[in-house]
Amino acid sequence: MSPRGNQAELAHDDPHGDHDDGVHATLGGYAMGFVMSVILTALAFWLVMGKVIDSTAITTVVILGLGVVQIFVHMIYFLHMDSKAEGGWSFMGLMFTLILVVITLSGSLWVMFHLNTHTMPVTPQQARNLP
Repeated sequence: MSPRGNQAELAHDDPHGDHDDGVHATLGGYAMGFVMSVILTALAFWLVMGKVIDSTAITTVVILGLGVVQIFVHMIYFLHMDSKAEGGWSFMGLMFTLILVVITLSGSLWVMFHLNTHTMPVTPQQARNLP
């Protein structure tokens, strides 16, 4: 084999090659992500257990918002996902998954709403005669 071929094989087999994909995991980054996750979880717990907001609907929306923020904290600090990681493919995979989840959930809710709206009500007498 030529020396050039050996260098190519060594570069290919080296898992810690010279490529820079923009992901640098540090202890400080993990600690920051952990602290942010604990704060977001404690805040949601406090909102529910302390009954801070009188309206359950508003409390639910606030907790869902905190959950979305926590998803982004996990993606950035623990999964190291951004538009530059792995040439953007991990981000594109995430976007495709999110689109499929939104389509599936919205379609399911739409079907259930229309089934509930367009189904004839059953009287107690009719319910007794059901098989």
